[in-house]
Amino acid sequence: MHIRYGSETSMSHDAYGTLRVGREDGIARVTLDNPPVNILDAAMMTDLRHLLVTLRDDDSVRVIVFDSADPEFFMAHVDMSLVDAPDAFDGLAADLPDGVNVFQALGELLRHQPQVTIVKLAGTARGGGAEFVTAADMAFAAIGRAGLGQIEALMGIVPGGGGTQYLAGRIGRGRALEAVLGADLYDAETAERYGWVNRAVPADELDGTVDRLARNIAALPEGVVAAAKRAIVPEDLAEGLLREHDAWAGQIARPAAERLIRGGLASGAQTRDGERDLEGLFRGLPD
Repeated sequence: MHIRYGSETSMSHDAYGTLRVGREDGIARVTLDNPPVNILDAAMMTDLRHLLVTLRDDDSVRVIVFDSADPEFFMAHVDMSLVDAPDAFDGLAADLPDGVNVFQALGELLRHQPQVTIVKLAGTARGGGAEFVTAADMAFAAIGRAGLGQIEALMGIVPGGGGTQYLAGRIGRGRALEAVLGADLYDAETAERYGWVNRAVPADELDGTVDRLARNIAALPEGVVAAAKRAIVPEDLAEGLLREHDAWAGQIARPAAERLIRGGLASGAQTRDGERDLEGLFRGLPD
């Protein structure tokens, strides 16, 4: 599946409300900055989509590195307040490719980016945040600080932004089912052992490890990055993404999902304290 947005317009790299973007020596460095916990809301999704589209045709950039301004949270998850504002993402849904929903479209755009995409994971990424990490070409996680989890089952739904498909491809069906239905937060070393991330790295070595790799890739001879990405292509997930969307849409429409999401928000989800143990928060909600 080749994702293309015909109506996207370029934005200057200092025009993003939820991102800090810098460029040097063939590397675009993108820092997620959407306080208080880097929620993947409509604003951040819009910024990420604009950025990826803008960079897609920029031959001077060979590597895109994503990190977070918040050392505790990389990207929390999709904004749960959409339960009260279901039209919040309508602007993003106006020009979608066939066969994907608005959340899947971001992951597919990232998966098909011509540059090498690397996530530097020093905090937690759950739900849509975990999907974003898994959609990138590579991810490196800080031992003792990073965490990955698909939290959706505790909300009465399943991942709907590509997570089921990306996970199965990365870690296999059995472990994907464990991650989706167990809904736990996985530490860096377990994520490495499962194949969810490339490598678990001591926290004080994460910056140097990712920076060295990014610089080495950016310095390769002309055409090597493009040739490698043409040879090692993302799997075509068109049918799986349709199945995932149907599964997600069928669950999000159920009253139980709305009740659980509202209960999570009322109990502190999307606050710093609530997000620190989001799994425990949802498991503690009354039946």
